[in-house]
Amino acid sequence: MAGEDKVALVTGASRGIGAATAQALAGKGIHVILVARTAKDMEAVEEAIHAAGGHATIAPLDLTDGESIARLAKAVRERWGHLDILILNAATLGTLTPVTTIDGKELNRVFTLNVLAQQALIAAFDPLLRKSDGGRLVAITSSVGQSPRAFWGAYGASKAALDTLVTCYGAETCNISKIRTAIVDPGATRTTMRARAYPGENPADLKSPEVVADAIVALIDRGFDSTERLELGS
Repeated sequence: MAGEDKVALVTGASRGIGAATAQALAGKGIHVILVARTAKDMEAVEEAIHAAGGHATIAPLDLTDGESIARLAKAVRERWGHLDILILNAATLGTLTPVTTIDGKELNRVFTLNVLAQQALIAAFDPLLRKSDGGRLVAITSSVGQSPRAFWGAYGASKAALDTLVTCYGAETCNISKIRTAIVDPGATRTTMRARAYPGENPADLKSPEVVADAIVALIDRGFDSTERLELGS
């Protein structure tokens, strides 16, 4: 799925897997809308895309603000009229702690971004994905969503909820539209979140975000049924 008439939106696009995926999509001739909270970091990604001959637009946004998501969807509709690819990458780790000591306010923040904002994005951009000749939604998940691990209760529960939302959405749309959904578990990847979770780990032993990005773009290029799950492993 390449071409100048294609438009993709990538959340969490200021660094890591989001930034790498945005650059990989732009390399296919797709106009990429970069979404993240920090404009400065996104500007660096935008500049890299432009330097490589691609096209991108930055949209600084707090995804925990549902009204901001609605405004963004309106802006995309007015400028492009459709959306071909939606990459749900933005997430927060929270504190790794026993379930009995999870802070309620922090749990709420984790679910607000990792689950509620994702549902809001799906709802807001569904009409635009339907206007594409082949809308694609790809959500980035984690193995702890399917295989619970001690101390990962908050983050794992949020990813399990995300997986369910995306799988249900795929089942709801696959027979009545050209929208197809996929869930990608990147596995151990050299990201800021990974460094927070495993501070003693050697980053050199991990795959780069670009490896994940290339896998996502290859998945989109070859097409997939609803809902496909791609696990990249270590």
